[in-house]
Amino acid sequence: MPNFASNSVIEYPVGKELSLEIYSEQISSYCKQGFVDKAMSCLSQLQALGLRPNFFCYSCLIQALCNVGRTLEADMVFQEMIFLGLRPKVGILNALVRGFLRKGMLELGIRTLRVMDEFGVHKNQETFEIFLDYYVGAGRLDDTWQIICEMKKKGYQLNSFFYSRVIELYRDNGMWKKAIEIVGEIGEMGVTLDRRIYNSIINTFGKYGELEQALDVFTKMQREGIVPDIMTWNSLIKWHCKAGYHMKALDLFTKMQDQGFYPDPKIFIVMISQLGELGKWDLLKENFEKMRNRGHKKSGAIYAVLLDIYGQYGMFQGPQDCISALRVEGIQLSANIFSVLSNAYAQQGLCEETVKVLQIMEAEGIEPNLIMLNVLINAFGNAGRHLEAFSVYHHIIESGINPDVVTYTSLMKAFIRAKKFSQVPELYQQMESSGCTPDRKAREMLQTALMALEQM
Repeated sequence: MPNFASNSVIEYPVGKELSLEIYSEQISSYCKQGFVDKAMSCLSQLQALGLRPNFFCYSCLIQALCNVGRTLEADMVFQEMIFLGLRPKVGILNALVRGFLRKGMLELGIRTLRVMDEFGVHKNQETFEIFLDYYVGAGRLDDTWQIICEMKKKGYQLNSFFYSRVIELYRDNGMWKKAIEIVGEIGEMGVTLDRRIYNSIINTFGKYGELEQALDVFTKMQREGIVPDIMTWNSLIKWHCKAGYHMKALDLFTKMQDQGFYPDPKIFIVMISQLGELGKWDLLKENFEKMRNRGHKKSGAIYAVLLDIYGQYGMFQGPQDCISALRVEGIQLSANIFSVLSNAYAQQGLCEETVKVLQIMEAEGIEPNLIMLNVLINAFGNAGRHLEAFSVYHHIIESGINPDVVTYTSLMKAFIRAKKFSQVPELYQQMESSGCTPDRKAREMLQTALMALEQM
């Protein structure tokens, strides 16, 4: 009898001829447990027996492949499904769109929309929100407003996700006062402010140095009975740290842990880089000991590794040693962990180590996405190796990935560091022609480059 326990993979006797129904169950079980390669192998066995995979098999595989970043394989499975005459549903198509956009593959995402139209599959609210999230993140103002208008025409209710993204859109383009005005409009429309919107407001105030207002909003949301989440705490800690209020940042970090929140590794980099530059290693070590005493063993391990990368402990020799140390502590390696490690190396211009992290990541079966490639550009730029940074940019283009605002600003910074000022206006024009709306940082770097060219 097969074992149908909820937390175990279904296994069947070797050599037993299985039915399509049993193969479907096995593929589903493998996908749920994250054994995507086994699920793909199971599909091949099914086809070798002359059995035709059903919609359920393809649906499980496509979504599982997208979840682990193997979007091109997911697309191949999808094309096979279409070839066999199976009609896609909106859930599969949304999974593909999300997977493509996570990699910055906008053209493939738009192609999937055309497939929706060809098969008469109606876009739902999730479809619009996936694109809205991508366009806002990429700084594509015109495309963002086009999506918003289409959502209104379709009659979709504009929820907190929509409003928070609009606030972030204004914030990232330097119009933070307009972003706050949106909050008043939300209230007039009878929409209740939820945690997502509050987080956007706090982050907006924090980014523009209005920290007292950010703390006031933080207090207000709690009075309203809304419990802050890890994003709320991270935002307050990050902006206080970057503004130079390090003791307040550490106080917030302690209070966050008092509330039972598991510290986010991303915030470690902000704290370590800021306090490390000031030579406040004693504060960092003291905080590390407090974390260990609280029983945060895994986060403490990540914290120790990041401290080591910044040159304080000297326990590890390189990326492989750091990753091995995390494995020993039972920490599951994910795209997020690799991103944190590579960013720590990149901030110090340690290019070879950053590349090594990416290589280890690929060896683990996790494909580098646009975020990771942007980190690599930043690493080369910080090391004064602008040609290598530019080659990564070309790799992004050749891979069919659409660069975002971070790509362009990181590359512009690399050229400014190398005193290649004439390249900056060209990049700025490329950014605008690609549909990305330059943010405040990009505009400031353009002015810096133009002023330098006038003085030459």
